[in-house]
Amino acid sequence: MKPLSLFLAIGTATLFFTGCQSTPSATHTTAKTSHEAPTKENPLLAEYSGPYGGVPAFDKMQLDDLMPALDIALSRYRSEIAQIVANPSPPNFKNTIVALEKSGHDLQRLFTYWGIWSSNLNSEAFRGIQKNMSPKLSAFYSEVTANRPLFDKVKTVYQSNEMAGLTVEEQRITLKAYRNFTRNGATLSDLAQQRYAQIQQTLASLHNDFANNVLADEENYVLYLSSEQLGGLPQSVISAFAATANDHGQAGLYAVTNTRSSMDPFLTYSSERALREKVWRTYYNRGNNGDQFDNNALIKQILSLRDERVELLGYDNYAQWQLEDRMAKTPSNAMDLLQKVWPAALARVEEEVHDMQAIVDQEGGKFSIAPWDYRYYAEKVRKAKYELDSDQVKQYLQLDKLREAMFYVAGRLFNFDFTPIESGKVPVFHPDVKVWEVTHKTTKAHIGLWYLDPFARPGKRSGAWATTYRDHTTFEGKTTVLSSNNSNFVKGPDGHPTLISWDDAETYFHEFGHALHFLAANVVYPTSHYGVRDYTEFQSQLLERWLTTDEVINQFLVHYQTGEPIPASLVRKIKNAAKFNEGFKTTEYTASAIMDLLYHTADPSQVDPQTFEAAQLAKLNMPEEIVMRHRSTHFGHIFSSEGYAASYYGYLWAEVLTSDAAEAFSEAPGGYYDPELSRKLVDYLFAVRNALDPAEAYRLFRGRDPKVDALMRDRGFPLK
Repeated sequence: MKPLSLFLAIGTATLFFTGCQSTPSATHTTAKTSHEAPTKENPLLAEYSGPYGGVPAFDKMQLDDLMPALDIALSRYRSEIAQIVANPSPPNFKNTIVALEKSGHDLQRLFTYWGIWSSNLNSEAFRGIQKNMSPKLSAFYSEVTANRPLFDKVKTVYQSNEMAGLTVEEQRITLKAYRNFTRNGATLSDLAQQRYAQIQQTLASLHNDFANNVLADEENYVLYLSSEQLGGLPQSVISAFAATANDHGQAGLYAVTNTRSSMDPFLTYSSERALREKVWRTYYNRGNNGDQFDNNALIKQILSLRDERVELLGYDNYAQWQLEDRMAKTPSNAMDLLQKVWPAALARVEEEVHDMQAIVDQEGGKFSIAPWDYRYYAEKVRKAKYELDSDQVKQYLQLDKLREAMFYVAGRLFNFDFTPIESGKVPVFHPDVKVWEVTHKTTKAHIGLWYLDPFARPGKRSGAWATTYRDHTTFEGKTTVLSSNNSNFVKGPDGHPTLISWDDAETYFHEFGHALHFLAANVVYPTSHYGVRDYTEFQSQLLERWLTTDEVINQFLVHYQTGEPIPASLVRKIKNAAKFNEGFKTTEYTASAIMDLLYHTADPSQVDPQTFEAAQLAKLNMPEEIVMRHRSTHFGHIFSSEGYAASYYGYLWAEVLTSDAAEAFSEAPGGYYDPELSRKLVDYLFAVRNALDPAEAYRLFRGRDPKVDALMRDRGFPLK
């Protein structure tokens, strides 16, 4: 979170877009009811101390300190803003914009710990505190954007002759500061500002409620299997399910948790059709069970309030407001891209279902392919068409070896070295978390630290994500980076490596791409890290491509038992099958992205989530064999925060850039490790963050604008 720009995130109430720890910890204490400030420095606000430019005091974080820390941080922030407003000198870039960049550091440090409790170590005690904190943060956000004297100073700088003499980065952060005010109520009347603030506070609570309801359904629904119910499951999956059951106090059984990392392999391999349906329904009904954790009413409230809020600002709908400063610019531009891909995806699904149904019929099955059958029979088709067994591939995908592969790629492209830090030298928030120091290979300069929290556990939100605890800046002296990757892999049994699927390996590389984006940054100001949403996924998507380079395959994909490298014949099968099941993957994603835009351009008063979802998907001719990747009631990207709201299309928008950039590497003399193109990759796509307009940055890398043709070729779809 960045100084002035963090207010956008504060207003959404879920600060890290995003989980209880399996063993008791000092981080899980009962919160005190008193909010009196402690007599000594609150550890959640203290400057980072220790080695490597200072590190978060994860060993000292206590929930007792959270609410008092917030009160102190907000009080200090108010004082800093008051000083900016009270400055009698004429407003200029230094005494206004730079002063804002220097403010709010206490709150930033607090957000580091907030993010850990919210995403990695969530608990009932934290949720109670969070429910009180989020509206308070939102109220503060509204207080700042309604501060007319502060806005007048920012406006004066933005409209001044001084702007022409500023650097490109300085101009961009000034523009962003100005827009943060104008797009969030600064020009409204007093009465309208009051209503705007009320809406923000209510949304902050609703976003948290939505996320916590999904997490509750993930925690509350665990399917325990006996040894007689393991038909079709490979040993690696069985062992992982046994370990999970043991962690849940059910030794001797096998646990399928209600998360994607557990659901996906079960649906892929289990021959027990009735159990597949049970697991599928449990997973895709998260937030939609008609109980205390049901999200349907929350969705309607969220949509209504978002619509009312942007109407106060003069916009026709929420999507119009959201996309105004993104690469797509308008909802119609975003929808146009999705509609270009949608027909080809549907056609491919029809082909995939035909192939799967043929196997069902050959086996004497008396049913049509249903959503809980898709993964299972797709795997059978994969084996039949390409002689490719996903579980066979998995034997060569060891989590630790893949991490080494990512380090290798970072060394070749970014000149980075990763050195493990001895346990205990840097505080961590869970024993599973490991830390590496990142240095420059040539200069040996310290770049920062990389934290890795790879495994699933109760209280940790599902999925995979990246974040930072400190960003690179130079405006107050150089700061080094504290970056973090977080995943939900099912940990291998004691003494055995963790094996993951090919899709999970791609995700591993993807999230590491975000970390490299943080680590490679070369910007002056904190706000330059606050990216354009439909661009920020591009760099991480691009890094996935290095997983299939010969250098990675030949060195790091080795059998977990024999140590033998992956056979060339198996690699050929993987590459031959690269476009396999693309209909399923594209359709489930694109359906979610289209529904996101439809939700945020519709009249909320006419939206009943279940009816709306069904009706709109029917209009799209959504195949009955597939559902949205994120059904409405657990679509956390768009309803637990606003980062991806009306912007889930951004993954596909970024993939246009990704496919086009990947073709540049495939055509380069040195391929994916071409020195000159690698330099441009670092300089123009990673190091600049948001200090340069993304479109201009891409042109500097590629020499032209991206073309959608490369995306269609990547997916094996016909070009029109």
